[in-house]
Amino acid sequence: MSLNQLLILIAIKPLGKRLMLMLSFVLLNACQSLPLLQWADDPRTAVKHEFSLTEKQSVLGQAGILEIEAGDSLPIIARYFGLGFDEIILANPDVDPWLPEQGHTVSLPLRFILPKVPRKGLVLNLAAKRLFYFPGDKSDKVITFPIGIGREGWQTPTGTTSVIAKKVHPRWVVPKSIRLEHAKKGDPLPKIVPAGPNNPLGDYALRLGIPGYLIHGTNKPYGVGMAVSHGCVRLYPEDIPLLFKQIKTGTQVRLLNQPFLIGENKGELYIQIYPQTHTGKKQSRTRLAAFKKKLKRIERNSKRHIDWRQVDAAILRSDGIPVTVFADSVEKETVARFTHPPELNRQIKPASLADEFWRIKVAEFAESNSARRLAVILNHQGPPIPAHVLPVSTGFIVVAGPFNSVKEAQASVNRLRIDFALRPELIQPSKIIPELQDTTAFFPRILSILGWTSN
Repeated sequence: MSLNQLLILIAIKPLGKRLMLMLSFVLLNACQSLPLLQWADDPRTAVKHEFSLTEKQSVLGQAGILEIEAGDSLPIIARYFGLGFDEIILANPDVDPWLPEQGHTVSLPLRFILPKVPRKGLVLNLAAKRLFYFPGDKSDKVITFPIGIGREGWQTPTGTTSVIAKKVHPRWVVPKSIRLEHAKKGDPLPKIVPAGPNNPLGDYALRLGIPGYLIHGTNKPYGVGMAVSHGCVRLYPEDIPLLFKQIKTGTQVRLLNQPFLIGENKGELYIQIYPQTHTGKKQSRTRLAAFKKKLKRIERNSKRHIDWRQVDAAILRSDGIPVTVFADSVEKETVARFTHPPELNRQIKPASLADEFWRIKVAEFAESNSARRLAVILNHQGPPIPAHVLPVSTGFIVVAGPFNSVKEAQASVNRLRIDFALRPELIQPSKIIPELQDTTAFFPRILSILGWTSN
């Protein structure tokens, strides 16, 4: 998903010009570590990353559903279940990513089709924003993770290369082009960023044979599953060490762009289609024609009719969800209903505000949902910008904090100005935010935030 597509997608309700601009940067950030869970007979556990394979098998996993609870967001759900942002958004196009409706059931697209390439080493399908690793030489096992890739103008290249070096706690030697880009925004970068929480490479990096390109962790995990990087490939902080420890230098790496996938499972034919990005109209038409030609060849050789209406509908949706397309198919999709993991409600909870700390008045809104949405987005940043929604007489304000020092607070002020085009106001310790001095609307607006009405 491009930033412009994200901007359109998230604009579920009018939010104001500056907030809409801010949303185009929304998923580049936030950081916490989540547990790796495994499949079990009880569908209360989350998806595993590793699958056994037969020689002819090309369809993996099982789709799932989850009922939304208060405090959920689609990015947190995606991360918990081993999905990228675009994957869960495409599967749930009518759901607000930041304020999903409590009680609503969301789809978890946990079924995948392998790209059509030899099962060896690392295979990265940029269209799916997903990595597949085939350890050893038997190709009877695959490990998969969601990835973030390069954005428009900084596309991740395609081709075959290898891992030439591994580094724990890498420093980032900032390319001149990126330093110039940041300088134009008023956000100058040093030539070298040392290892640590402010390093966008995270704690692990695999250097590729293509000069300047890495597969690495990130301090901005909610950009995983999107096309937002400067070309490198990023994994969730909890996924990269699992991959890093298994990869040896010399491991083959294939970077490819296959938006049209065909797979077989138990005699059934599946297709999985992703949006075509970073391609011109001519190339898109050529790919689509080749895909349909391949399906017609399968139809002819198998002597089984394909439901072309189903194919056309899948192309129109391009939502990355595998569907069966044989007209006589009797395969019924088994969907796992997941019990809501209690860990989700504890993922992002900012520390309580207190007057003795530095705070930031971020923005003011007439209604609560816009304020809540901005607060959720800020709490997803990497590192997080702790944000709270407070009722005032004229509406609702978003306040960031607490911050232990003016330096820490000023750093967040700069991020809010540069990345979100907002005009934040720094509030000194012991100073009362003016809007909070009028408490006449306090309790009615608290009830509004909670979704209650007062009599």
